[in-house]
Amino acid sequence: MAGTLNWGILGTGRIAGTFARGLAASRSGRLVAVGSRTGEGAERFGEAFGVPRRHASYDALLADDGVEAVYIATPHPAHAEWAIKAAEAGKHVLCEKPLTLNHAEAMVVV
Repeated sequence: MAGTLNWGILGTGRIAGTFARGLAASRSGRLVAVGSRTGEGAERFGEAFGVPRRHASYDALLADDGVEAVYIATPHPAHAEWAIKAAEAGKHVLCEKPLTLNHAEAMVVV
């Protein structure tokens, strides 16, 4: 698919499901992978949303060469850490509010 961005979701909570449903309606993006803190969580989310690749860790998702962009759906205190790691892994990053918990963290992320 030309012009299609391959997404991975970091986390399997409620907001991750909301993003997955929205992405399913997109013509320019597709969900190709999910990363969870547990294999069970990744499998459950993958089954629910038809995600082909399911990773039992966030690091494994970031190492997936088929993932071009990452949606950060971790708990808020982990946003900065995983946004930075995703960028360092060469991924495009989408991290919604709050980006970080304070100004100092935000300056490191940006």
